[in-house]
Amino acid sequence: MMWQRVKRSFGISAPKLSVRPHIAWYLRWSLVFPFVLGALALAWWAYGSGLELAGFHRGQAQEELAKLRDQVARLTDENASLSSQVAKYERQIQIEQASNQEAAKQLKSQAEESARLQEDLAFFQNLTATRGKEGELALHRLKLERDTMPGEYHVRMLLVQSGQRAKVFSGSYQLIASVVQDGVKATRVFPQAAPENAQFQLSFKYYQRIEQSIRLPEDVHLESVQVRVFEQGAPEPRLRQSVNLS
Repeated sequence: MMWQRVKRSFGISAPKLSVRPHIAWYLRWSLVFPFVLGALALAWWAYGSGLELAGFHRGQAQEELAKLRDQVARLTDENASLSSQVAKYERQIQIEQASNQEAAKQLKSQAEESARLQEDLAFFQNLTATRGKEGELALHRLKLERDTMPGEYHVRMLLVQSGQRAKVFSGSYQLIASVVQDGVKATRVFPQAAPENAQFQLSFKYYQRIEQSIRLPEDVHLESVQVRVFEQGAPEPRLRQSVNLS
């Protein structure tokens, strides 16, 4: 057995022995690195040559890129300027619209006032043509309308005393409002305090225009108003007239 082992180790059938020289890794890399750099340089040159053959020039591309950047910056400044101008024009338009709305309101108010004056003129012309009894008291153009605020109402009327030698009428008036609250009918009296309230006092010779606002709770529904005109010192009204809510 020993002899067979020696024969296999040193005989003809023994494995071959190879001897290779040892080279350090840094020496290997120093030999390979120049070839790697050369291959990279060759690839970069080939890439650049291919771009130039395709019509692409790096210098021109950089110039175009610089021009595009300048153009973007210029357009950004122009957009900012235009945005500022647009905001300015929007403010001007808003101011003009507000002025137009105010002018429209004033025009509407003047038109309403003109129509009212024309009605007054026609009324007084008719009143002059048809004279009533001397000192006769009459109530004309009685209107009851909703006001702008909820629960507020506006009463308009014209008190007229007939006759050219009529005396000054002194007295007061009272508003009796017929209302419905929670399904129950009731009345509200204005003025609620003493009848000597200055807002409800009357003093005129031929006519007196009256405009009076009254206020009710929002849950109270107003149906009509009765106007009572009292002569000074008289316990009973001299004139009564009712009007429904229009």
